Amino acid sequence: MNATQLRELAHNKALEAQALLEAEQPTEEDAVKADGLLADADKLRVRAEKIEKALTYKEPEKPAPEKATPGLTVIEDEEDKQKAVKTWAVGDFFATLALEPEKLRMYRSKEEPEHYNLSEAIGPKAVGSLTAAKAAFSKQTGLNEGNPAAGGLLVDVQHNYNIMSRVYSTGDLLRRADMVGLGPNSNGMTFLRDAETSRANGSRRGGVRYYWVAEGGEKTASYPTFERQELSLNKIVVLVYATDELLQDASALEGYIMQIAPEELRFGVEDSMIRGTGAGQPQGILGAPCLVTQNAEAGQAADTVISENVINMWSRRWPGARDYVWMVNPDVVPQLMQMNLGVGTGGALTYMPPGGLSAAGYGTLFGRPVLESEYCDTVGDVGDIILASWSEYQMIEKGGVQSASSIHVRFVYDESVFRFVYRVDGQPKWAAALTPYQSTITQGPFVVLEAR
Repeated sequence: MNATQLRELAHNKALEAQALLEAEQPTEEDAVKADGLLADADKLRVRAEKIEKALTYKEPEKPAPEKATPGLTVIEDEEDKQKAVKTWAVGDFFATLALEPEKLRMYRSKEEPEHYNLSEAIGPKAVGSLTAAKAAFSKQTGLNEGNPAAGGLLVDVQHNYNIMSRVYSTGDLLRRADMVGLGPNSNGMTFLRDAETSRANGSRRGGVRYYWVAEGGEKTASYPTFERQELSLNKIVVLVYATDELLQDASALEGYIMQIAPEELRFGVEDSMIRGTGAGQPQGILGAPCLVTQNAEAGQAADTVISENVINMWSRRWPGARDYVWMVNPDVVPQLMQMNLGVGTGGALTYMPPGGLSAAGYGTLFGRPVLESEYCDTVGDVGDIILASWSEYQMIEKGGVQSASSIHVRFVYDESVFRFVYRVDGQPKWAAALTPYQSTITQGPFVVLEAR
């Protein structure tokens, strides 16, 4: 096949590749096929050029003998002369490569004929040299983007005026608690409960007891006892000032404040459900009289959670509740992943599935969800792992989160104020932990592990 036929075949392959790429909806497969056709076309052109070069090759004329001088004599060939004539601009180089590649044959790599020596074509100073590139750019005389005074200031970037923020799972505890809304003309609520702290005979429901009697025997009376639980609204607030100019010029700011301020209120209330003092705020479960604290195992290493801890905590729950969840600090998760129980001379993981780390974690213990929560304390402290039935936590609120804004508070400063108020209170429904029938180990709806 001669050089002309090779070039014609290369041209046909290029046309075929062009048709694939200009299709109405080219597929990825079409693009791959087109790349292959273009590569074949390049190879055919290279072969054609080699044939043409071989046919037109002429023995270079020998220069007239000169007087021998010591050292090395360099003879410049035709390609060297062409290279010295012009230093290519990058854009011109690639345009010529696409349309008239034969003009660039002197820049072909000797090791890989299909590749070109770009640094040789455009000059070594223009490759890898920021200084040289900057100096070359400064020689531009027309308007351009890189020079602010010469038109660069006219080009702007697009802006997304939404404010990006992280998403947190606040509100998860509030939706699990027993929440009661208050009506008008009240700022608190009283609940009645039986005074039961033990299931032993004579203590159930605060004093009700059964008796076995013979026919005609005298009956012994018993009765339950009751107590009050009183909740009074407390107030939690968030206050934000912003200048009128900023609110007017940054359209996303007001919506952002309306989103994050109620989120902060929910965070404060939920945190108080865990560790609140009960004075001017809800009573947290960690300080409640009904909290059940499970002892760590003898000799247990510090800052660990082991299978025996979880098993014993589960045994201390009040079985009457059905909505238990495990709450853990993220620091505890590695401990859960490594929990195991000895089985004969081996053992078995108690939290991970049979597939181990290659499979998804169960996300449950004893069938109840495991929730990672930043409200929990770090591993080793009381509250790092909590077993809780939040339906046994009583709450009251009035009207939900109330929001208002005013331009008058700091009127002379041209500042607006956003105020967010939430009136709420809460505490566990239990006055004390429960002693089960035929057992001295207490139970409750909130169980934690002692410090380790």
